[in-house]
Amino acid sequence: MTAATLPDGTTASMNIALFGDGKMGSALRAGADRNSHEIVATVTRSGVDGDLRTAAVAIDFSHADALDGHLLLAEEFRLPLVIGTTGWDGRRDAVRRRIESAGLGVVHAPNFSLGVNLFFRLAARAAEVFAPFAYDPFITEAHHRHKRDAPSGTAIALRNILQSAFSTDIPTTSLRVGAIPGTHTVGFDGDADTLTITHTARHRGGFADGALLAAEWIVGKTGFFEFSRVLDDRLGAVVSGQ
Repeated sequence: MTAATLPDGTTASMNIALFGDGKMGSALRAGADRNSHEIVATVTRSGVDGDLRTAAVAIDFSHADALDGHLLLAEEFRLPLVIGTTGWDGRRDAVRRRIESAGLGVVHAPNFSLGVNLFFRLAARAAEVFAPFAYDPFITEAHHRHKRDAPSGTAIALRNILQSAFSTDIPTTSLRVGAIPGTHTVGFDGDADTLTITHTARHRGGFADGALLAAEWIVGKTGFFEFSRVLDDRLGAVVSGQ
């Protein structure tokens, strides 16, 4: 199966390798089927199932501890990579240098949900509007009991967004319970009222769809990109009628 480039820069009918094969792996398999892609290899702690040489791109939703090993595989097989794994933000500059030195293409995000990434933009605008007034910003987030990192990568991204407008620390509360796919709230509290903006994920399919869009986009590119770049290009293509 070969990857054909579309006018908007995305590709069709790709061979994909999965780095990690948990619950997100199941969502990615379903999304790949819907978009006529094929999962040709899976990498887990048990080893490699399939042939990485036939993959056009890899998607990583594993754990931060596995990132170095997965980067080695991406380098060895010259695979562009989509990184949805969180918990490695403190190493971001080192990972960027490694990717750029290797001449690979990477799209990374703490959250690949299209709704969450639009939520980021709403949060940024809300922070600008509330910052001049006597409101205190805050963030709450909740995930399933098996999620290890807290706060989530998405909550950290939201905190960074709010701190661009507020000089104070942003209180961030995390909850790990049950089977919650992911809920994030940004709030602004004042003496007279409170305003909140909440994103609630219903299932993991939204994360898979965003990751697959990023995988289509990164094939043939080199560099270290945030998912927002993919969305900007996609929105530009829609506006121009492509």
